[in-house]
Amino acid sequence: MPTSASPKAPAPEQPGGAPAYGALDRYFKISERGSTLAREVRGGFATFFAMAYIIVLNPIILGSAKDMYGNQLDNGQLVTATALTAAFTTLLMGVIGNVPIALAAGLGVNSVVALQLAPRMSWPDAMGMVVLAGFVVMLLVASGLRERVMNAVPYGLRKAIAIGIGLFIMLIGLVDAGFVSRIPDAAQTTVPLQLGVAGHLNGWPVLVFVLGVLLTLALIVRKVPGAILISIVAMTVLAVIVNAVATVPSWGLTTPKWPGNPVATPDFGLVGQVSLFGGFAKVGVLTGILFVFTVLLSCFFDAMGTIMGVSDEAKLTDAQGQMPGINKVLFVDGIAVAAGGASSSSAATCFVESTAGVGEGARTGFANVVTGGLFALALFLTPVATMVPSQAATPALVAVGFLILAGSIREIDWDDYTIAIPAFVTMLMMPFTYSITNGIGMGFIAFVVLRLASGRGREVPAAMYAVSAVFAFYYLMPALGLT
Repeated sequence: MPTSASPKAPAPEQPGGAPAYGALDRYFKISERGSTLAREVRGGFATFFAMAYIIVLNPIILGSAKDMYGNQLDNGQLVTATALTAAFTTLLMGVIGNVPIALAAGLGVNSVVALQLAPRMSWPDAMGMVVLAGFVVMLLVASGLRERVMNAVPYGLRKAIAIGIGLFIMLIGLVDAGFVSRIPDAAQTTVPLQLGVAGHLNGWPVLVFVLGVLLTLALIVRKVPGAILISIVAMTVLAVIVNAVATVPSWGLTTPKWPGNPVATPDFGLVGQVSLFGGFAKVGVLTGILFVFTVLLSCFFDAMGTIMGVSDEAKLTDAQGQMPGINKVLFVDGIAVAAGGASSSSAATCFVESTAGVGEGARTGFANVVTGGLFALALFLTPVATMVPSQAATPALVAVGFLILAGSIREIDWDDYTIAIPAFVTMLMMPFTYSITNGIGMGFIAFVVLRLASGRGREVPAAMYAVSAVFAFYYLMPALGLT
């Protein structure tokens, strides 16, 4: 701290003791929120390192799927699209929303796109439905209906949706890593899955995955910042060494080999490859609407919970628990959903890993400027990102699945069976049917039926009746000869 004899006087301070930074401070309200520029920068770095794994995981999930024509998205282009969308939406949230909440392609939503939409249409069609979902989100915010629609779904069911997505994500990680595999039809057994190949864990790639899971969970238990990213980097290094000294028949989607040139020009080939209404011609209007609704719902409640949770931890809420200016934040979230579809990286949503930056002291959108800038820098490191094998990255899916479950399961009222049973149905049908749509639909129908059966039908919002009726009709379509 300079003394009175020092040639430089200390920076002027505003109420609260935080130094002022001129126009930057006034715009982002850095000192007003009791933060400093250094804290915002540290927070921005912490958030980036906590969520940078999405640059690797999103291309693995989307790149491993095929559309109805057998086409697969290019892994390098997916890395570019993922980093570009994260950079753009995170910067936008910082500048417009002025909150330390970063965004990127949502885990769970990308599974909907890869496993439910793409197999029944082309990739541009599937991404067009994501864009439409983003438009609906923006319309709901602009009309003031977003929070009303959210309130129509019981709190316990919202939590169950999150848990179901977490379990689904975990199963995808186990399958993609080869830790769990499908039993061939030739086996003529009703058991669908088995441990490893032929009921055994064999090979270096699976060992890398197992070590990655143990390392990730150990770092999370130790509350190490950036635990997921640290594990991915460590397991990638191990995989590169193993690949160099041992004979490995196959690593799957990517081979862990250091590229000759780690820096490359971003490939924006997927950006703008969108067909807004082509999917409806492939699957029909009703199924198309349900697909858009599924994407909408997945983004809708996950983002709302994350926004309120992070803002509360950052002390950005008022005495009533409301966040001033939340409509700006919600509108940017809608833009992010559409932007993710437009770039073919799937819907972007708010990341709960933003709490890592809040823990470092971030309180304003300037932390997002830092995080977004780092994602922009990652655009030029595609060769490095695409050398990460799925066995090094998918442990993050297991960890994220656990974190989602741990953060939500206590919030369900298990004593009220009209909530507990639909929640149970919702969270289990997602992984068991390999479909997020089925989990949501069956949970909604169970909720309406049980509330009616218990004489509490008047407690069910009209919107839940309408949505459940649509789902019921959807399931009855084959029996009615409408498919």
